[in-house]
Amino acid sequence: MLRVEDINVYYGAIHAIKGISLNVPDGEIVALIGSNGAGKSTTLRTISGLMKPKTGRIIYEDRDISGMPAHKIVSMGLCQVPEGRHVFANMTVMENLELGAYLRKDKDGIAKDLEDVFEKFPRLLERKDQLSGTLSGGEQQMLAMGRALMSRPKLLLLDEPSMGLAPLLVKEIFNIIKEINAGGTTVLLVEQNANMALSIADKAYVLETGRITLSGTAQELASSEAVRKAYLGG
Repeated sequence: MLRVEDINVYYGAIHAIKGISLNVPDGEIVALIGSNGAGKSTTLRTISGLMKPKTGRIIYEDRDISGMPAHKIVSMGLCQVPEGRHVFANMTVMENLELGAYLRKDKDGIAKDLEDVFEKFPRLLERKDQLSGTLSGGEQQMLAMGRALMSRPKLLLLDEPSMGLAPLLVKEIFNIIKEINAGGTTVLLVEQNANMALSIADKAYVLETGRITLSGTAQELASSEAVRKAYLGG
């Protein structure tokens, strides 16, 4: 579904992404793991059109989307849940969810997807009239994911969904990611919690200082000594 081919990305003079290539097959969960500052979020931002690669190509469903504006990419079914959630704090939960569907015109489909989101995240239904800025961190993460699902994505990019959440909530969020994937949405997951990421992914890449240093099935990486030492606590 997605091919990243030898992309190089710069922040001014800083060479942040150094010739990385990766594949996200249709229907799978692919994890991108690595420590803070490795370039994981920059990779996602480049795929979703928020940054432009200096060289290399990004191919989504056989179309070159490198340098295409972000709103166009969303309309093609590729949607990102950003790091730090970024909900619209002064709008209600319901208004945030409706915004997720702003490119759509199918009223019945939108109503059905809203039902599905409330089924996945019952807490959002309880708080649908509440201002989003007053939600807990976990609830905001659920809202950010629900808002992305309202665009009916084919490929969902998740940037650090577990960040700042209590362990019980992390488990819940990861179960929902598995459920979203089982419903037919392909997932590219960026995550510092390598244990959780590898437990649900089909395949994974390790990113270190802007380069991919290891790749394989999630099982292979989970049992690799180098990965265990660096990311899985021994």
